[in-house]
Amino acid sequence: MFRLSQFMREILEPTPVVRRRPPGPVVIWNLIRRCNLNCIHCYSLSADTDFPGELATEEVFTVMEDLRAFGVPVLILSGGEPLLRPDIFEISARAKDLGFYVGLSTNGALIDEAMADRIAAIGYDYVGVSLDGIGAVHDRFRRVPGCFEASLRGIRLCRDRGIKVGLRFTVTERNVESLAEMLDLMEAERIDKFYLSHLVYAGRGNRYRGDDAYHRTTRAVMDLLFARCWQHVRENRGTEFVTGNNDADGVYFLHWVRRNFPERADHIRAKLEAWGGNASGVNVANIDNLGNVHPDTFWWHYNLGNVKERPFSAIWQDTSDPIMAGLKRRPRRISGRCGSCAHFAICGGNTRIRAMQLLGDPWAEDPACYLTDAEIGPVPAAGDGGEDHAVAAE
Repeated sequence: MFRLSQFMREILEPTPVVRRRPPGPVVIWNLIRRCNLNCIHCYSLSADTDFPGELATEEVFTVMEDLRAFGVPVLILSGGEPLLRPDIFEISARAKDLGFYVGLSTNGALIDEAMADRIAAIGYDYVGVSLDGIGAVHDRFRRVPGCFEASLRGIRLCRDRGIKVGLRFTVTERNVESLAEMLDLMEAERIDKFYLSHLVYAGRGNRYRGDDAYHRTTRAVMDLLFARCWQHVRENRGTEFVTGNNDADGVYFLHWVRRNFPERADHIRAKLEAWGGNASGVNVANIDNLGNVHPDTFWWHYNLGNVKERPFSAIWQDTSDPIMAGLKRRPRRISGRCGSCAHFAICGGNTRIRAMQLLGDPWAEDPACYLTDAEIGPVPAAGDGGEDHAVAAE
């Protein structure tokens, strides 16, 4: 996740460069696969039906105790639609008692007055609601008429109870024109956070990768987001803008800083390198509804182990798996443009799952990198490829 607001605040008030690594990864846990919607870009291929084999409440509690002992600081409870799980509030209360930062990832459509009261009573640190456009645009993506109004009502009910709420927007060619309206909605509804997600080729999202925002469009999207975020930062609104699933955003931001605030470029670069880009398999983990562990939420086709059979803490540290070994390697061995990029220390090679889905090689360049050859720096001479570049940096 690229915390754009945080980096923009560094332009106004620089802080010391510190490389912080959490003791354990952020864990996104898909507690249930059932969902009341049928989104075209769903990575979990959810549907409105029960899926057998999901963890029982006590099994969830046992796993959470292992996660906490392992140093996991953040637990994001997701689905499907997590509010369809009968024990969601029991699980959430236990997570809070254990000391996790607890987020709820929901489509918001099921949140009525009574549900909002229960959400407020838990004290979630953050509730993220996915919207993919205004009105009919969102309904078309979610394939349920009227779900935009239902989700917006849920957002308002949570906001009015003092719950920190964020909008999540996955940008594609089908909804890119809605971005400005979505940002306006954030302001009009006094929403705390805006999360822009680049499309990842996984689940139903893999079928629609032809709709992925083309590189020129992605650049225009980021330009708009930078402008709106900078306005909020200058006005000290206290809002947050973040992006996800395309770590080239950090490098693109550095170029923006060089154009607009060249005196801060070296500081921002150091901050970005301390961030380090893609964290899949290192600082971000996923547990699916059956207990399978994945490098992140978009690797559902690739299992590292199951928490019913082995503790998460043991699975996560096991580098006998070639994917985990490659993801945890510092620096990663990435070929092509990523391997030869002068800003590799910022991006970390970007999102590996896109390379696997499109090119069949998890260590190939990320095809969704929207930076030009000039922006990624000089390409090495023949015989000085990405792998050699990585070895030299070790």
